[in-house]
Amino acid sequence: MKKIPLILSFLLLCINSLFASEIKLVATATKTNVGVGEQFEVDFSVNGSGDRFTPPGFSDFQVLSGPNISSSMASVNGDASFNTMYSYILAASKEGTFTIGAAAIVVNGHTLISSPLKIKVKGQAPPQQNVQAQQQQAQQQEDDNNAAPDTKNLSKSIFIRAEADKTSVYAGEQITVAYRLYTRVGFTGNEVDKAPDLNGFWSQDVINKDPNVTWSDITYKGLKYHTAVIKKTILFPEHAGDLLIDPLAMTFLVRLQIKGIFDNPFGNYQDVKFPVKSAPVIIHVTPLPAAGKPANFSGAVGNFTVNSDVDKKELKANETLNYSFEVSGSGNLNLINAPTITPPPDIEKYDPKTDDHITVDDKGVSGSRKYSYLLIPRHEGEYTLNPITGFSYFNPATKRYVTLPVQGYHIKVDKGDAQANVPAFNSTNQQDIQMLNKDIRYIKTASFSLYKDGEGFYGSFGFYTLLVLGPLLFGAAFYYRKWDDKQNSDIVKVRSRKASKVAAKHLANANKQLVAGNKTLFYEAVTRGLYGYLSDKLNIPFADLNKENIIEGLQAKSLDGALIKQLTDTMDLCEMARFAPISGISEQEVFDKAKNTINDIEDKI
Repeated sequence: MKKIPLILSFLLLCINSLFASEIKLVATATKTNVGVGEQFEVDFSVNGSGDRFTPPGFSDFQVLSGPNISSSMASVNGDASFNTMYSYILAASKEGTFTIGAAAIVVNGHTLISSPLKIKVKGQAPPQQNVQAQQQQAQQQEDDNNAAPDTKNLSKSIFIRAEADKTSVYAGEQITVAYRLYTRVGFTGNEVDKAPDLNGFWSQDVINKDPNVTWSDITYKGLKYHTAVIKKTILFPEHAGDLLIDPLAMTFLVRLQIKGIFDNPFGNYQDVKFPVKSAPVIIHVTPLPAAGKPANFSGAVGNFTVNSDVDKKELKANETLNYSFEVSGSGNLNLINAPTITPPPDIEKYDPKTDDHITVDDKGVSGSRKYSYLLIPRHEGEYTLNPITGFSYFNPATKRYVTLPVQGYHIKVDKGDAQANVPAFNSTNQQDIQMLNKDIRYIKTASFSLYKDGEGFYGSFGFYTLLVLGPLLFGAAFYYRKWDDKQNSDIVKVRSRKASKVAAKHLANANKQLVAGNKTLFYEAVTRGLYGYLSDKLNIPFADLNKENIIEGLQAKSLDGALIKQLTDTMDLCEMARFAPISGISEQEVFDKAKNTINDIEDKI
């Protein structure tokens, strides 16, 4: 028993050592031997995203600049990481051996501490040495700036490419389009300006379970880039012809080095807004071949299998029978319609119920779609249930139509209950009663009551009361309908009036995703709630909904600037979180902020 605490301590030590080996706070100095008055730089670098940085004391040195904060992205073995550096430019003020203490920062709940630095200060730095050192540092900074991309060539350093897995397909064939970001510079924020229009396609976005973007290194046109897929969509062309995949437009807040580090006391980086737009992609869509097209082909394209089943093969007349037909495989499952079934005439059918188990991932759309039909045999007898002759689809891999047979079933129907309202088939006289519970009824044998004239409901007080209430209720219903038509005649006012209810549904879904821990779906639901609410409230078409139009619409409603800024900040947080992790604010705070913002707008407008 005494060994257990030792084992636990050893395990905790191993875990802490593993964490420390992955993320570290490292302190470095450009010089450790300097003269009095000589300038040098001290950097604290952490290979992660941290907060609450606490610098050491510089009581023995003069702080000329700092902290100058910079960040960059890196990828090691496909895993994305962020490096943040806090830089200080110091000057020695007296001779001696001095220690720069440890700095601290919090990363993922752990406090990291750097090692102290020893700086030896001896003698007076010659003026020419100071000048030479500054010139060398300025030259080095200029070289670095020349090596880093400038704003003129920034389009070659950060851009988006729409990459389709194929550009020549058949109508209805599956296409995967990945919007990949290429960057050689760091960025601190981003927002979507315009989502791509996908006219002529049925589309569905691929939602990754992992909210973190996966980065990797790639060489493109001779240059090395950090790259990540920021959006992936599955497309199915709806008709033949040359269809255009419109660009994805985004704006990134790019962090660039600036010249003249020693002339700028605020640091050697600046953030620049830079718009990025992917190039359009043309998809050549070929119509499905007319030769060999089966008569029962309904538009299924992909690779499928079918299965049918019945829940019972023997039953009584007027009992229910469930017949199911299931299509499984990969392809345009969402576009497959329910087959038209033709059971025997003595079996009544109802509209099918659809049950989908469809997955959308990097491999495309796959899974199954099941149609369940409720059938009721009305007469006894033996039937062959083969309502579907076969299922046909087009396989783009083989460029051929495929027809799959569907299994039939032998159904035995026994005579139903004698007390049933619907009479069954009479096998003795070989006559089939077709009109069920309508023209032919059984003779009523139960006892019934007789009343004298005037003792029944007719002529009573209740009879005349209902007789008077009829016209009154009709008049009330007539005026209510006129009032309702007037209230709903103005579509703009109706949308504005119901905007908060629509937003509440999206926020309820966001709260559900928040409880389930699905961060990506949470931020998507909050974004839909905000944009849908503003589209209805301000009568702005969803396609024209952007920040400028939203701000202009709210200002036209005389909304105060603080509330408008609160709204735009919340929208920026949601958009940023869909593509990169954010820190400093929790999902619950984002949810409360979005909900309170909508409530405040409702109170003011």
